[in-house]
Amino acid sequence: MREWIGFIVRFIVSALVLLLVSAILPGITVRGFTGALIAAAIIAILGYVVEKLLGDRVSPQNRGLVGFITGAVVIYLAKFVIPGYLSVSIIGALLAAFVIGIIDAFVPTLIR
Repeated sequence: MREWIGFIVRFIVSALVLLLVSAILPGITVRGFTGALIAAAIIAILGYVVEKLLGDRVSPQNRGLVGFITGAVVIYLAKFVIPGYLSVSIIGALLAAFVIGIIDAFVPTLIR
């Protein structure tokens, strides 16, 4: 039960971070809180798939350049999965990955 509460909190925080990033950065738009929840889910799923395909070295938790670029690519690809909820340019994806990386450095959490 405790794991589920942690998962739900992480999920909601991820959606709120996406809304914040959308509000302060050019090149990324999230359509409301529902859109942010859907985008957070898609980004988490895509990130998980990429990490399983390419290994742990691409994980954003590694904080390296590869993790940063992978995060930006995942955010950019998410727009094709949910075009009605998320709109992002390449620059927007890079900026979002940067800001999300900074936030994640101060509020580190794992979904594993």
